[in-house]
Amino acid sequence: MKLYERLQAETQAERAYLTESPIIKQCFTGDISLSDYTAFLTQAYHHVKHTVPLLMATGASLPEAKEWLREAVGEYIEEEMGHQEWILNDLAACGEDKEQVRRSQPAAATELMVAYAYDCIHRKNPLCFFGMVFVLEGTSIALADNAAASIKDALSLSPKAFSYLRSHGSLDQEHIVFFEGLMNRIEDKEEQDIIIHSAKMFFQLYANIFRTLHSGEQVGVAA
Repeated sequence: MKLYERLQAETQAERAYLTESPIIKQCFTGDISLSDYTAFLTQAYHHVKHTVPLLMATGASLPEAKEWLREAVGEYIEEEMGHQEWILNDLAACGEDKEQVRRSQPAAATELMVAYAYDCIHRKNPLCFFGMVFVLEGTSIALADNAAASIKDALSLSPKAFSYLRSHGSLDQEHIVFFEGLMNRIEDKEEQDIIIHSAKMFFQLYANIFRTLHSGEQVGVAA
């Protein structure tokens, strides 16, 4: 079985832990408030601003034998540059002070996910970062466009409040095809296992951001 198939098959429990987060379910029933949406965007800002630095760290840490993968990382960097500013503009369209958000501190769950990303790149293996790519881009394809439509209907917000969600729904469909091709070039079982373990961790870490947008919600682990 190729790596991308393994990722799809072996992370089902962790993926369900993410998609069954109460706030995600509420989003698709229209039971969502403006504060829910801006809380999501605020935490998105705090992890998306690390995407390019994490990609740079990954590229710098890859061995010479993975030069083909370093070249792909360079393409990702070019694509991802400045996306955190899209999020701040969306927040401004929702009536938030984007400079105040820029200066704010991330929630604990967001800080933990970002910290784990840096840690596993430097402590374990730079291939770990591709587990995060699988989680974030795969989730965008599954949820982003539909979530934007549902939130817009529920809150009657301007289309200008959805540049991040709208762009990532369509953009990540292209990315995931590219990503699948990259992952299927990794044939070493040990390297595949590193990326699968990383994906399992990132599904849970990312889910915990959604599950703690409001302090009353509980954080656990995937069954």
